[in-house]
Amino acid sequence: MTPDTIGFGATCLRALLYILLTAALVQGVYLEVLYLPDIRLSEQGFTEYAQSALLATSVALLAYVRLGRRQLPTVSLLMMAFLGASLVREQDALLDTHVFDGAWQVIVSLIVVPSLFVVIRRRAAFLVEFEGYANSFSFGLFAAGFLVTYVFSRLYGRSEMWMAILGDAYTRHFKDAAEEITELLGYALLLFAVIELVLLVRRRVLAAQDCNAD
Repeated sequence: MTPDTIGFGATCLRALLYILLTAALVQGVYLEVLYLPDIRLSEQGFTEYAQSALLATSVALLAYVRLGRRQLPTVSLLMMAFLGASLVREQDALLDTHVFDGAWQVIVSLIVVPSLFVVIRRRAAFLVEFEGYANSFSFGLFAAGFLVTYVFSRLYGRSEMWMAILGDAYTRHFKDAAEEITELLGYALLLFAVIELVLLVRRRVLAAQDCNAD
């Protein structure tokens, strides 16, 4: 069995945990809109906080992969910069209010530009790392999370679409709910991808240690 192989029992256990977390997130949204109508789907609501928590956890786990395990340094750096920029973007209203207008763009630039510079400078190493990562379950989940969050949710949450669907019954609440809840699902998928990356790296490290011991 190779380090990239996931056993059936482990797959079932992780699937159950991911299902439970997804269900908890959806239930949290339901309780938010049911009992907190004044702040539902706002910057102070459960959905926004949950999005930030998912992103912050993903960034912390990627930092562990890169700095703690010292694995996939360029791939993990690029992923960490991407999700870190998304985390900052989620705080745009807070930063604009308490720092200065446009602060989040400055912070995102300070995260993304140096990271891209390092990855481009080490592009040969990045390509080797990416080839080893691209066939993993983690990458499949990451690609799915990216498509849901940054493509589908943007298109699905367009005002024009919901105006066409609802006609005279349209209010902004439908558009906000469609976009924010879909985005929440995407961030959850990205977290699952990062968790799978941590487990993949752990298996590879243990396999390398076993080979060295032999």
